[in-house]
Amino acid sequence: MRELYENPLISRYASKAMAQNFSDEKKFKTWRRLWVALAEAEMELGLPITPDQVEELRRFQDDINYNVAAAREREVRHDVMSHVYAYGVQCPSARAIIHLGATSCYVGDNADILIMRDALSIVLAKLVNCMAELAKFALQYKDMPTLGFTHFQPAQLTTVGKRACLWLQDLLMDLEELEHVISILKMRGVKGTTGTQASFLTLFDGDHEKVKELEKRVAAKMGLKACFAVTGQTYPRKLDAIVLSQLSGIAQSAYKFADDIRLLQNMKEIEEPFEKSQIGSSAMAYKRNPMRSERICSLSRFVMANSENAAMTAATQWLERTLDDSANKRLAVPQAFLAVDAILNIYLNVVDGLVVYPKMVEKHVRAELPFMATETILMEAVRRGGDRQELHERIRVHSMEAGRRVKMEGMENDLLSRIAADPAFGLTLQEIDELLDAKRFTGRAEQQVEEFVAEEIQPILDHYKAYLGLRGEVNL
Repeated sequence: MRELYENPLISRYASKAMAQNFSDEKKFKTWRRLWVALAEAEMELGLPITPDQVEELRRFQDDINYNVAAAREREVRHDVMSHVYAYGVQCPSARAIIHLGATSCYVGDNADILIMRDALSIVLAKLVNCMAELAKFALQYKDMPTLGFTHFQPAQLTTVGKRACLWLQDLLMDLEELEHVISILKMRGVKGTTGTQASFLTLFDGDHEKVKELEKRVAAKMGLKACFAVTGQTYPRKLDAIVLSQLSGIAQSAYKFADDIRLLQNMKEIEEPFEKSQIGSSAMAYKRNPMRSERICSLSRFVMANSENAAMTAATQWLERTLDDSANKRLAVPQAFLAVDAILNIYLNVVDGLVVYPKMVEKHVRAELPFMATETILMEAVRRGGDRQELHERIRVHSMEAGRRVKMEGMENDLLSRIAADPAFGLTLQEIDELLDAKRFTGRAEQQVEEFVAEEIQPILDHYKAYLGLRGEVNL
């Protein structure tokens, strides 16, 4: 038992991989990679930096003397300069050229972008796996009729698989947006204190082309294709707003899915996984609460609300920069990723273990199908010579009485028996039953599932096949 508060996103919800991605270890090692890339590129373009100096920096790139950096930071109150100092202690021959021409945002901002890039890759892999499992589920139940609902009131029939495609289409839209965000990621680059590159222009004796080439080479060494063409002291905080907005979009989709499962579990049609020894309630031992889906909704609300942090930060950056972004983004950005990581872990776990109860689905269909089949019954009776207007009024009256019986007396729906007993229709109960094959009322739902998965989802799964095979874990 620990005495101090710990962030439950790390201790309880998110994966180890995502937590490590936002660790101090990852950040400071990325700083050192950036210092090596800068020194190497400066050497390649003619500054007086030797291969031995670069090699010395590379040798200690992942061997960080944290105790030295911490002691220095207590003295100077500056994290970047403390790590420059600590790196220089390990690399005495290269000490003079570490961070040459750069400002703190060279390592701070560029590292943040690189870490977000890696975090987005983790999210993408989990999103694709959720899509793969949903696609399997949709195909498995593509032709199982179920009540459709509008306003959470029974409407025309759909299929269990077609409903799953609605969840899947939301994730498809998220993936498309996620791919776009990844494609537009750029480094802050090598820009200097207010983004003018003045310090680097001085180092290269006014050679603009070398300064431009320096930035290209650093970006390439760090695995990104480009840098922002213009910045102030920081990269545009609008990038954080765009990224967190995309994470909010994933949270919105996950919330919709999980909320639907909660409704369906209440109806006893579909349940999330429930382990053998799992306890639903401390008082009501019979309960099977949808705790996974509820957790998805809970974390999703956090992500959606948190996205406003980045929006407000982007809106309030004075001129070339202000520091009220720093403390906020240290919280908002990592926690958004950690929460979405947890959401997708649980999403994958839920969809991989969904349990469908066909008899309950059929029971609810049978209870409402008589009302939905009245138009079919009406057309058949007219085809046999009945008066359409008269029969329509008779169906209206019979429907109202059957509905009253169900709602007021708790009895079974006897609409079909009433119609069969009415000589104006000229139909027996057996003939009416033959008209009530539920699959006749699902339209193109089955075909839509097949076409959607084959034409829009499978190509994506083929493209990302190396990402597939993840399992969703629920830590607690």
